[in-house]
Amino acid sequence: MKKRLFVAIQYMEIGGVERSLLGLLNSFDYSCFDVDLFVYRHSGELMQFIPSEVNLLPEIAAYTTLTRPITQIVREGYWKIALGRLKAKYKARQFGKRNNHGENYSIYQYVADATTPYLPLVNDVIYDLAISFITPHNIVRDKVNAKCKIAWIHTDYSNIAVDEACELKSWGAYDHIAAVSEDAKRAFVSRFPSLSDKVIVIENILSVNFVREQASMQKPQLDGEIKLLTVGRFCYPKALDQAVRICAKLRKNGVPVKWYAIGYGDEEAVRNAIEECGMHDHFIILGKKTNPYPYIAACDIYVQPSRYEGKAVTVREAQILGKPVVITAFNTSASQLSDGVDGLIVPMDVDGAAYGIQSLIENKQLQEEFRKNMAITDYGNSKEVELIYSML
Repeated sequence: MKKRLFVAIQYMEIGGVERSLLGLLNSFDYSCFDVDLFVYRHSGELMQFIPSEVNLLPEIAAYTTLTRPITQIVREGYWKIALGRLKAKYKARQFGKRNNHGENYSIYQYVADATTPYLPLVNDVIYDLAISFITPHNIVRDKVNAKCKIAWIHTDYSNIAVDEACELKSWGAYDHIAAVSEDAKRAFVSRFPSLSDKVIVIENILSVNFVREQASMQKPQLDGEIKLLTVGRFCYPKALDQAVRICAKLRKNGVPVKWYAIGYGDEEAVRNAIEECGMHDHFIILGKKTNPYPYIAACDIYVQPSRYEGKAVTVREAQILGKPVVITAFNTSASQLSDGVDGLIVPMDVDGAAYGIQSLIENKQLQEEFRKNMAITDYGNSKEVELIYSML
């Protein structure tokens, strides 16, 4: 008899977490497992890539209110959820005033605590295993019945500010907690030492065939003598504003780079940096791309200039496509690649990052060494799914 698995995520917008989920879904053995996927709001370009073997559960209207405009959900009668979100926003603002040692992530847990009581049960099925794939984790904790539950960590907890007392109540209810890297695990355990026995490492699972097939679907014409590329949401952790300054430094040093950025989000900081540095012709925002892989295949070097990461899916995807990769020395960078073997780790400051990128551009032999090492490395991590099976 097949085991029943449940997986939950907010939506399927373009992002590393969502692409990592697709890799996980593609790795399940559907001859042994029935998999129900609950997407709170059926939105996002990646919905179309959900494997046909997966049973996509119907959208439940109340769950869509968590990410829609508050004025809209009030008009629809969800005033308790709307009020909960407003209270959470105020509470997070007050928390931020008292805690300024990292980006304020408290609002996500506060919203979950304030709204989950007003959501219905997802269904009446008792699953063998339930996976909450992204924070906050209240919904799978409270609204899904399962013999075993796993919650995922995708970020570096050493760089964010969270209300630890509130989060502990959510994380502590799970049987297992999966971190996407050893460094992400260490950072989490340093904040929640009482949960150390529950935390395991399950690397992001990627579909190598999917990445390569998507990359071959078109051939974008990127101009520029040396083409750099970054893919990611436009937000503080991804540091696209810093990338503009690194680009300016490279140009000042006489390196003829053209840097392309694929993504969406808060573009203001990036555009301000472009204006400030005069990089209008040299740092190009391509916007959101459902299929970024042809652009990765067309670049010369893939750069991840992040301030912090759990584990960047895009870096692994670039390595799958055989692209020399440069990442900054964020806290979890050592678990992202082998420095000098299949990629390069450079300092986070503008001068240091520019120097490192320039050194790789000028060292064709090192680029070739990276390509050779990437060609013999399995970046799909398909065997990681066995860790999930072992919990059943």
